[in-house]
Amino acid sequence: MKPFSRTLAAAALAAACAAPAFAQTYPTKPVRIIVPFPPGQASDVIARLVGQKMSENLGQQVVVDNRVGAGGNIGSDMGAKAPPDGYTLTMATAALPISASVYAKLPFDPVKDFATVTLMTVTPLVLIVHPALPVKNVKELVALARSRPGQLNFASSGMGTSHHLSGEMLRTVTGVNIVHVPYKGSQAAHIDLMSGQVAMMFDNILPVRPMVQAGKLKALAVTTPQRSPALPDVPTIAEAGLPNFEAVAWFGMLAPAGTPRDIVTKLNGEIVRVLKLPDVNERLSGMGAIVVGSTPDEFATWMRNEVAKWAKVVKAAGVQPQ
Repeated sequence: MKPFSRTLAAAALAAACAAPAFAQTYPTKPVRIIVPFPPGQASDVIARLVGQKMSENLGQQVVVDNRVGAGGNIGSDMGAKAPPDGYTLTMATAALPISASVYAKLPFDPVKDFATVTLMTVTPLVLIVHPALPVKNVKELVALARSRPGQLNFASSGMGTSHHLSGEMLRTVTGVNIVHVPYKGSQAAHIDLMSGQVAMMFDNILPVRPMVQAGKLKALAVTTPQRSPALPDVPTIAEAGLPNFEAVAWFGMLAPAGTPRDIVTKLNGEIVRVLKLPDVNERLSGMGAIVVGSTPDEFATWMRNEVAKWAKVVKAAGVQPQ
């Protein structure tokens, strides 16, 4: 063997030996989790809860870094372009695959520019209406909307959000003519919904549960295939007669594309371990979340399916990219 060939062979052997060693020693410095949304929101709460438990076991600090703006795209862009070494992770939500269709020019690809680590939790959305609206279930709501074309409106926390597109999905699946009214956040929408300024809304289950329990809002259905322990008496939207309707809030962990597979595997194992801890599971269940803890490949399939699902909704609803 020529000297140059021996050198290349030695380098290749060293690299092959170094990769597992890197995974075994990882992490050797703090790990950052980028949360593309403000402190206090569900994505932030989950990232801090999981990050703290990861830190205790990994022996390194796990730091949450809130990078807010553009519907989550500023933080996601930073995460996609971070070095693929396992030291920068990104919290993903349903906003990420939706962005692929509602933003004309994203600076990153929501699928190709990330390595999926795990789908952590799934949370039902709940279809809520003003208590005075003369309907007791989804079937009656659809009938009322058909009898009053263009007269019923639905609120959302903003254009292009899962709340908005869930309403558009209801519109396209049932063929009803309902009008979208976007707000800057859910809180403002809740105020108008409780006062009767708008008729209905899809929203995360946790913030509206107290208003439902107090009789200030009426819950017609949850959007997961199973009923939610947070509102066990509320039927699923499939039970209500729309079996192909599913729109959920979810939270997952991503790493930049190109992150070594053994590092992704180690992160997956650590996060899934944390999710199974009784105190963590109890806290997440109290938030109305269903703990998943998927494999990286399962999460990759989930992401692709979410991108395809919301692209169809955006097209059918005629939502113009921003």
